Amino acid sequence: MEALTLRPATEPVIRVTAMPADANAYGDIFGGWLLCQMDMGAGLLAARHSRGRAVTIAMDGVQFLKPVKVGDEVSVYGEIRKVGRSSMTIAIEAWRRDRFQHEAQKVTEAVFTFVAVDDAGRPRSVVQE
Repeated sequence: MEALTLRPATEPVIRVTAMPADANAYGDIFGGWLLCQMDMGAGLLAARHSRGRAVTIAMDGVQFLKPVKVGDEVSVYGEIRKVGRSSMTIAIEAWRRDRFQHEAQKVTEAVFTFVAVDDAGRPRSVVQE
């Protein structure tokens, strides 16, 4: 297992503060909220790469490593791993940082698959860079 404190070298695609409305009665952030942030981050990368609308079709390999607490800064990092004719595979990591600390910890990771679609929702070719 890789170190939980060695953040990706890229800038995060999303950075947000976890709020009380996103937490359970114990102050832990809901996993669904965290997955939503990751899906949004992956979606931004997919739309930018395909230069248009892209939709989530799968999410694999989710691993929750550490809890996120209310007030934590959550940073989502992503990397496009594979591009097909209309699909993109995107690796996503979410990291937490206590608002009063400098050190961050990886809290979860997953692999998302997106498909580029046209205005009618039909698959379209991904524009290669």
